[in-house]
Amino acid sequence: MKLNELTIKEASEKLKSGEITSQELTQACLDEIEHKDKDIHAFLLVLKDEAIKSAKESDERYRNNQPLSQIDGIPVAIKDNMCMLDTKTTAGSKILENFVAPYDATVISKLKSAGAVIIGKTNLDEFAMGSSTENSAYGVTRNPHDLDRVPGGSSGGSAAAVAANMCIAALGSDTGGSIRQPASFCGITGFKPTYGAVSRYGLMAMASSLDQIGPMTKTAEDAEILFDLIKGYDEKDSTSLSFQTGGAQDLESRNLKIGIPREYFAEGLDSEVKKVIEAAIGKFKAMGAEIIDIELPNAKYALSCYYIIVPVEVASNMGRYDGIKYGFSAEGDNLLEKYINSRSEGLGAEVKRRIILGTYTSSAGYIDQYYNQAQKVRALVKQDFEEAFSKVDLILGPVMPTTAFKIGEKSDDPLKMYLSDIYTISVNLAGLPAMSVPAGNIDGLPVGLHLIGPQLSDSKILKIAQEFENNVLSS
Repeated sequence: MKLNELTIKEASEKLKSGEITSQELTQACLDEIEHKDKDIHAFLLVLKDEAIKSAKESDERYRNNQPLSQIDGIPVAIKDNMCMLDTKTTAGSKILENFVAPYDATVISKLKSAGAVIIGKTNLDEFAMGSSTENSAYGVTRNPHDLDRVPGGSSGGSAAAVAANMCIAALGSDTGGSIRQPASFCGITGFKPTYGAVSRYGLMAMASSLDQIGPMTKTAEDAEILFDLIKGYDEKDSTSLSFQTGGAQDLESRNLKIGIPREYFAEGLDSEVKKVIEAAIGKFKAMGAEIIDIELPNAKYALSCYYIIVPVEVASNMGRYDGIKYGFSAEGDNLLEKYINSRSEGLGAEVKRRIILGTYTSSAGYIDQYYNQAQKVRALVKQDFEEAFSKVDLILGPVMPTTAFKIGEKSDDPLKMYLSDIYTISVNLAGLPAMSVPAGNIDGLPVGLHLIGPQLSDSKILKIAQEFENNVLSS
C-alpha cells in the first residue's frame, strides 16, 4: 500500500512507531496531486512549501515523543470557503479572486493546534451553491472514478481529493447535502454533524441557519477522529453548541431500531441504487437490528421549503460582496454603478439566481406568502423527524437517487439539479446529524448509504457506521 492510501488511523500508528515520517507521507500526497490533479482539478491551491514545513515540525515532535494529537503530521485538505490566515480563500468565486484571509477559521486553528499538515484548498461550487462542483469560477472538478462525471457538490473538490488519495482526509461544509452528496458520488465517508456542533466562525456563510462544517474521510473511524478534534463550543459563533456526545460505546446494531422512510423509496429512486441500499439495510438486519417502516409525511415539501429559505439567507449574506471593502472591484462612474458592475462581473449565474430569488421571496409583498410559510413547513419537517425518533434510533435510506451524473448533464436545468438533493436537505432543515457511508457500486460508480440520527446523536451514528463498515469489510 502506498503511503497516501493510508487512513488517519493507520498513518497515525505508523508515525507513532517511527515506521514512516510526516515528510514522507506529505510528499506521497504531493506527488499524487502532481500526478493526478491536472485531470481531476480537486485543488484550487496547493500549499506545498507550508505543508513540507509543517511536516518537518511534526517529525520533530514525534522524535521527542510529543505528538500533539492523533492527526499530528497527517495531510488534510480544506474546502476553499474556510478562512486561513495569510492564504488565498476564494469560495470558488471570481469576486474573491485575490482575497487573502486575515484570520483563521476556528476549525483551521484547531487543525493547526493539533499538528495537522494543511496540504491545500479544494474546489467547490461558487460560495457552496451547487450539487456538482460545476459552478466554480475556476473550472470543473471531475470524479476520480470516471473523469466524465461530476464528483458531486458543493464539496466536490474535498471528496475527489480524498477519493483519489491526494490527501488523507479533508473538511467540507454541508448546507443541504454538500458533504454527504459528494461523499456518495466519490465512494468516501462524509459526516454532517448536528447543527452547531462544529463552529462556523471563519466559514464563508451561504445560508447561516443551515451551514455546517464536517469531516470527509476514507473510513467512519477517521470521520470520528476528525470530528472529535473540530467539534465543541466556540464563543465566536453564536449558534455554537456545547455538548457531550458520550455513551455511544454501549450501542450495538443488535439493539437498534432502524426506521426506513417510505418516502425515500418512492418514485425517482434509480432501481439499481435501490437494490444496493436494500442490500445494506439487509446487512443491518443480519447484524441484529430491528427494521421498522416509518413515514415522514412532510418530506415531500422539504425541497420547496429549502429553496425558499436558502435564497433569502443567500441574498442577505451576499450583500457584503459589493466591490468596496474586499475582493474583486469593477470600475464605475458613480458608487451605484461600481456596485452593479462589481457584482455583475464578480458573481456567477447560480449565485445571482439565488440572490434574485431570495430578494423576491423576502420582499414586502411576498414575505408572508413565501418565506414565512416556508419557516412553518420547516417546523413540520423537524416535527416529522422528532416523531420518527420517538420510535426508532436511526433512519436509513439512499443519499442520492442516482450514481454520479455526467458533467453538463444537468447544468442547463437548475430544477433538475436541485432535485438531486431530495434526500439530504430535510436533515439540514431539522439540524440533524447524518452521514454517507459507502454501500456498494454500480458499474464502478459508488453508492452511499444515508444514516440519520436525532440531534446530538453524533457519536452514536459514527459508532454504528463503523460497525457497518467492519461488517461489510469482513463479509
